[in-house]
Amino acid sequence: MATRTAAHCYVYYRVAADTALARARIHALIAEVEARTGVQGSLLARYDDPSMWMEIYTPVARAASFRRTLAALATKHGAALLAQDGQRQVETFAALPPLAGRTRS
Repeated sequence: MATRTAAHCYVYYRVAADTALARARIHALIAEVEARTGVQGSLLARYDDPSMWMEIYTPVARAASFRRTLAALATKHGAALLAQDGQRQVETFAALPPLAGRTRS
């Protein structure tokens, strides 16, 4: 895959319980991610299902390196322990690349 300038990292999971401790753990994770990488994060809940949480990190310059750091810090902060099934789904998105052989119009 070609290198892209700005990626966006989305992490989603269903929390077992929305508690002050759960929120504090994720906010501590987000703060340490920013301190270590310079990438700002935010925590959202799904509009129609507040047990579904999403962390958003953007902009991410080096996606592979960022994902490794995020995984290590998520382990350190026990983030997977908060998920109902112990799983956090991590997806990385970027702007669509130009179509091959076509010019912009």
